[in-house]
Amino acid sequence: MSWFESFILGLVQGLTEFLPISSSAHLRLTAAFAGWEDPGAAFTAITQIGTETAVLIYFRKDIVRIVSAWSRSLTNKALRSDHDAQMGWLVIVGSIPIGVLGVTFKDQIEGPFRDLRLIATTLIVMGIVLGIADRLAARDEKGGKHRAIKERKTLQELGVKDGLIFGVCQAMALIPGVSRSGATISGGLLMGYTREAAARYSFLLAIPAVLASGVFELKDASEGGHVVWPQTVFATIIAFVVGYAVIAWFMKFITTKSFMPFVIYRVLLGIVLFALVGTDTLSPHAGESGD
Repeated sequence: MSWFESFILGLVQGLTEFLPISSSAHLRLTAAFAGWEDPGAAFTAITQIGTETAVLIYFRKDIVRIVSAWSRSLTNKALRSDHDAQMGWLVIVGSIPIGVLGVTFKDQIEGPFRDLRLIATTLIVMGIVLGIADRLAARDEKGGKHRAIKERKTLQELGVKDGLIFGVCQAMALIPGVSRSGATISGGLLMGYTREAAARYSFLLAIPAVLASGVFELKDASEGGHVVWPQTVFATIIAFVVGYAVIAWFMKFITTKSFMPFVIYRVLLGIVLFALVGTDTLSPHAGESGD
């Protein structure tokens, strides 16, 4: 991997990690379109440490408050009803599905799941799901001629059941093209949460999963020697810087805007990808590495 490739891939990771369009798919597609070797699941997981560091810094006040309340509630029963303490447990509970499925399907994630035909399918299908969820949220928020405005749920109303459902949605993002934020936000909107609540919990829920995945891949990569470290570290730094800017923009965007631009983009990209593969312009395994 050249320095230019690592810069572009780090830029793509930072730009797409928090948007509901799938960073893993875009890293895969960037390599395929450019004729580069697939950076692989290990590169994706490690560079995601950069974007998750951006999450840690952006949500640092929330995280410190939640961790503090949760840790104190372990010895102080009176604090166990505190919302922040409960959020600590809900993040743990919501992380279980992706942890279990990530280990179970590790070989598929690094192999068959990176087929461009599967990525095209998930881009389109999950784009449609996000579009439906977004329309339902908009209908509740705006009401209508014969329909009153419906109050949507906030994180204060999040319980174990919904936390697990969020977690299952996040686990779907193990398949490139699904999108971690897209799946969890869609799940949250379909369960009746506000856009801001769904996005905030989505970002908090991703922290343990992404950091654990990154550390796991760091260990494997160190033992296997199949990661070009200088370029990977460079890409991770680029992903951090760009990712922080994207979080700040996205959290403002979702308070007033619809997700429909992302829906349209996903569907069109999926159709174009199918057309390229269907006409043999692009191999479904283009750029795949031999790792």
